[in-house]
Amino acid sequence: MASGGETDPETVMSTAEGKNGAVSAVAGSRVGSRSVGNKVTVVLGAQWGDEGKGKVVDLLAQDADIVCRCQGGNNAGHTVVVDSVEYDFHLLPSGIINPNVTAFIGGYPTDPVRRGDPAPWSWGPETGVVIHLPGLFEEAEKNVSKGKGLEGWESRLIISDRAHIVFDFHQAVDGVQEQQRQQQAGKNLGTTKKGIGPVYSAKAARSGLRICDLLADFQEFSERFKVLALQYKTMYPTLEIDIDGELERLKAYVQRIKPMVRDGVYFLYEALHGPPKKILVEGANAALLDIDFGTYPFVTSSNCTVGGVCTGLGMPPQNVGEVYGVVKAYTTRVGIGAFPSEQDNEIGELLQNRGKEVGVTTGRKRRCGWLDLILLKYAHMINGFTALALTKLDILDVFPEIKVGVAYKVNNELIPHFPANQEVLQKVEVQYETLPGWNTDTSAARTFQELPEEAQKYVRYIEEHLQVPVKWIGVGKSRESMIQLF
Repeated sequence: MASGGETDPETVMSTAEGKNGAVSAVAGSRVGSRSVGNKVTVVLGAQWGDEGKGKVVDLLAQDADIVCRCQGGNNAGHTVVVDSVEYDFHLLPSGIINPNVTAFIGGYPTDPVRRGDPAPWSWGPETGVVIHLPGLFEEAEKNVSKGKGLEGWESRLIISDRAHIVFDFHQAVDGVQEQQRQQQAGKNLGTTKKGIGPVYSAKAARSGLRICDLLADFQEFSERFKVLALQYKTMYPTLEIDIDGELERLKAYVQRIKPMVRDGVYFLYEALHGPPKKILVEGANAALLDIDFGTYPFVTSSNCTVGGVCTGLGMPPQNVGEVYGVVKAYTTRVGIGAFPSEQDNEIGELLQNRGKEVGVTTGRKRRCGWLDLILLKYAHMINGFTALALTKLDILDVFPEIKVGVAYKVNNELIPHFPANQEVLQKVEVQYETLPGWNTDTSAARTFQELPEEAQKYVRYIEEHLQVPVKWIGVGKSRESMIQLF
């Protein structure tokens, strides 16, 4: 046994008889188990998104080496405030605001084998980041114009060559599909119309095109692009696609993105198994929007729970370290879909106004309600949170009493789980515990002890119910307003 309890590789001698009858010695050594390498820290939304993940990532990114996006596209929206400047991120990892960080946009390593002529509308649970190139550069340029936070971003961004490309016609299809849902079923899904569903659909059907395809043979890329565009035209005859115009624009991006593109799997493997590094993974969307575990069908098109980290970046699960769940001190949701603890009344309106609850990506008002611990327990079952960040506690400062959802009833019977079926979820009756409010401004608090006693009790109540410690408490927009408990 070597020091530290490791087994030394065992040297094995064997003999083999050659053609001439002579016996030769063959030496071989067993391969010892390799160390796991660096661990990644994961930040995930624990509700329906808009929990304040960007703020937590910004905090952790200050001493990080690499910050990664593992799924979704520019349908996500994170806001970060630095030196009184508000930056909005949709596709770029918000950690890129740290000038010492390398930002990595991952892409799922899909099977490149094409079988027959698959239709572009097939569907399957997907992960990995999908990139709309005009959106990427527009987002960067807007943030560069706001302040110094994104200076030199192009030299600090790495894009996986396996990331799928969102085309303009994917966005147009997204809009047409929403229109059809409204006409046929009387309701739509409330998508961001950023083309995310259609591009993941094309990916599952093996019709998609990736960054590596754009940079390889542009003639072959163009042919496949035309086939895909014409398939969509066949499906949606009213769709207008400027095939030549979009190809021309895509060709113009080739030289611009080429220096940023790497083999994503190899890049991350080297980062995990090289010198010690702090690697941070920034989840987009949230647990209840996951394509498999969210409130289907009112979900996003990717896996935004912890499993999506491994499949989206191409890394093994043993490299996942801390998993931080970001939880708003109340609950919000953009768009339609079941929302058991929603307060469609003056309470919801007060939460909406105080919290300035408007979507970063869509500009839509968010629906608001009390904190739902059943929903959070479900998110914890899937993600295994090691600690929580509780954000926007200050929004509750004016409430004389605060309700917390602790159980669900269906047909007057308590149910021990979070319902999968949307119609059942619409019918649940939330059982609330009423806690005293604190009626005190908490925005100046910088330690847990500086919070009012009732606010401290609210935090401890959440910890006890979920059996997960709260590591940070947010009482404002800035970095300084994040109280760290341990």
